[in-house]
Amino acid sequence: MDAGVRGSGERSDVAAPAGSMSAHAAGWVLRSAVAADVEVIAELRAMVMRADLERLGRYDEHRVRQRLRDSFSPQHTSIIVIDRELAGCVTVRPAGGRQWLEHFYLAPHQQGQGLGSAVLRTVLERTDAQGLTVGLNVLQGSAARRLYERHGFVVEAHDPIDVFMVRPPGAMAGAAAKA
Repeated sequence: MDAGVRGSGERSDVAAPAGSMSAHAAGWVLRSAVAADVEVIAELRAMVMRADLERLGRYDEHRVRQRLRDSFSPQHTSIIVIDRELAGCVTVRPAGGRQWLEHFYLAPHQQGQGLGSAVLRTVLERTDAQGLTVGLNVLQGSAARRLYERHGFVVEAHDPIDVFMVRPPGAMAGAAAKA
């Protein structure tokens, strides 16, 4: 792992956001994911998604972890660190002519304090600078949908389980239409 950029948090590797470390004024750091991170992230995913998956009748203790293991991409994943402890993670991976925001999880004790907005703002500043559209999916009824809408994502499609959202480059935060 290289020393990375300190200060502004800017990194130029949108397709592979885990290419360096970057520190932010609020005290959080993005560091490159490594293969050994997969199990701790799988556990974080299971913890964070459990309530929504149970509400939808879709929680399976093994499957929730295995889906992360099967799609884990260290070269596209950044680990969010506060005080040398894992606070969350985010993946931004190219596919289908856009960047896909995936596996964006924050530890429960880090939620509701502006960290998600700060990390998302950093990711979107990079994609905007490169003129890239960002897509994601969020579970129906998830509180995370409001975060994405505040940052310019709009509903592209939905099914009984997932809401698929998209954000064109430069979309203004808070400009999303209510779906």
